[in-house]
Order: sequence, then C-alpha cells, then structure tokens
Amino acid sequence: MSANLISLLIEATWQTIYMVAASTVLGTILGLPLGVFLATSQRGELLSAPMVNRVLGLIVNAARSVPFIILVVAIIPFTRALVGTSIGTDAAIVPLTIAATPFIARLVENSIREVDAGLIEAARAMGATPMQIIRKVLLREALPGITLGLTLAVVSLIGYSAMVGAVGGEGLGDLGIRYGYQRFMPDVMLTVVVILIVMVQLVQSVGEWIAARVDKRAARNRGH
Repeated sequence: MSANLISLLIEATWQTIYMVAASTVLGTILGLPLGVFLATSQRGELLSAPMVNRVLGLIVNAARSVPFIILVVAIIPFTRALVGTSIGTDAAIVPLTIAATPFIARLVENSIREVDAGLIEAARAMGATPMQIIRKVLLREALPGITLGLTLAVVSLIGYSAMVGAVGGEGLGDLGIRYGYQRFMPDVMLTVVVILIVMVQLVQSVGEWIAARVDKRAARNRGH
C-alpha cells in the first residue's frame, strides 16, 4: 500500500472519529433529557404529562423507524440549510445526530425504568422534589445502564458513519467505497473493515469498563 493511501486512511479515520464523537455529544445532549422525560412523564409519574409523553413517544418511534440511508437523503435540504452543504463531515453530523437522538432517548428511558421503584418512593417520603429524585436517584442508579446504552449508540454511529460515505460523507466509508469498491482495491477495503472492527472493539471495551466502574450496586455487593 502506497504512502498516499496510508495518509488517506489516517485522514479518513480521524474524520470518522470526529463525526462519531460530535454526533454522540449532540445526540446525548438532545436524547438524554428526552429519555428522562419519557421515563418519568406517564400518568402518575414524577413529571406526569401523559399526552405530551404519547406525542413525543410517537415522534421518537417514527424517527427510529426511518432507515438511516433514507434519512440522510430525505433531510438533505435541512442539512444544507443548517451547515451550508450536504457533503463532507460537518454535513454528515446532522443526520447522524438526528438518528442518534431518538435511539439514545429510548436507551435512557429503558435504563431509568429499570431503577427500583422503592427507591423513588423512599425519596418521595423524605420530601425530595421530582427534579431531585431524577438527579440524585434515577440518573445515579441508572448510570451503568445509560453508559452501556451510550456505548451501543456509539457502535451504531460508527456503522452509520460508514454508510454516509455512499452519499457524499467523508471518513472510512467514503474511502472504502471510492478506492476499495470503485477502484477495485481489496487491500484498501480490507484495511477499512479492520479499522472499523478495531474501533468498535475499543469503544465496547471502554464502555463496559466505565459501566463497571460506575455501577454502585456491584460495588455494594463486593463490599458485602
């Protein structure tokens, strides 16, 4: 493999890391509060707003139902209006964030709903406000699950980032298509696949390590 191709692989790897990191941060900023609200706003819950919960739930389900490659194409006018272009890494972050937000929201919702209801009742009995219960009980207890959920989201975004290469996005997916597929260079395609596999394995390992570190229940069990 030539020095030029190695340089292109390094650049494409950093482009992929940038796209995934930016969309993960933005998707978490949007998806985390949305997931918390969905988990606490059904009838009789901390932030009881059943009608709003149902409407947001439908929107989240609809967004998650759209295949990613169709989403990328469908929102090209929105992407162009937002970042001034529909190609490149900055443009790719828009559909990646839109895809990540409802996904993260559902993962956060599921993690919070797994928290023992007895902890919520105990906090209520001590006079804690709904926001205090959310911050100090629900989010703390659900943190290991949320961490694993975010790990899964990052892994999915790595795969999505490769797909945007088919529609003008940069990164490893674009490199694999332009050189590995269109120019019949299987060594480039193989290298791209290996790099993506390594990235996924690193993210999964780090995510599981962090989740184990923040799992207070496991720490309490070890203490006993």
